[in-house]
Amino acid sequence: MIKSMTGFGRGIYENEGREYLVEIKSVNNRYNDINIKIPRSLMYLEENIKKIILNNISRGKIDVFITFNNNSDLGKNIKLNTDLAKKYIDELKKLTKETDIIDNINIIDISKFPDVMNIKIEEDSEEIIKHELTVALNKALESLIDMRQKEGMKIKHDLENRINIVSKKIIEISNISSGLVEEYIVKLETRIKELLKTDIVDESRLAQEVVIYSDKCSVEEEITRLNSHVSQFLSLINENMAIGKKLDFLTQEMNRETNTIGSKANNLEITNLVVDIKTELENVREQIQNVE
Repeated sequence: MIKSMTGFGRGIYENEGREYLVEIKSVNNRYNDINIKIPRSLMYLEENIKKIILNNISRGKIDVFITFNNNSDLGKNIKLNTDLAKKYIDELKKLTKETDIIDNINIIDISKFPDVMNIKIEEDSEEIIKHELTVALNKALESLIDMRQKEGMKIKHDLENRINIVSKKIIEISNISSGLVEEYIVKLETRIKELLKTDIVDESRLAQEVVIYSDKCSVEEEITRLNSHVSQFLSLINENMAIGKKLDFLTQEMNRETNTIGSKANNLEITNLVVDIKTELENVREQIQNVE
């Protein structure tokens, strides 16, 4: 099923005083770019979170916001960095001597300095927190993917309509181009008679000119390739995988063949149809920029 790269998902999980909130926002991107904002106490889970996301989403710019409130005793094993605290005290005492500031060092103040007091999560606690966070993460991913699929269905219907319009224009071009050579023969004969003022025409010379013209203006190969690309495109949008890059390639190829038809076919009707096809393909190209 075709998926959009735009979406939002939220997952919440609570257990024994521990609260997890995971919010995921995604927008279109050429590659898979994951940015995670996570509390420092959960930094050890960052790589695991990325792996889970990569297993579910193959393309897009993904921002993940994680909030963790631990109102339980789990994981709250406080460690005092005594050596670092002593270094802070020594430096502060030096400062008081050099500046004649009153020595009023308080243990509470020292404990607030960076890395003096740390909460060390034990291995058993880490596994419990990892499992609980994963539950919230999976809920957020499920919500995100559901939104991306719904948006993808809207894009799919729009693409089908536009590609079907392109297909009808191709049929019109094919019908017109099949009569171009016959038209050219009549016009060439008439022109020769007018210029030479005679009803006698050199049939062999005329045949040569017709062959040259038909070779120059024939768009059968381009039409065949265009129809093939259209068929592949319509088949691809029903595949259950990431198809955005493939659709983009097919659209470029269709545009290339259309340009060739426009340059070869010396006919106003075909030129107008080529403009119509290129307009639809441009709209298709814009749409698939948001397809995963």
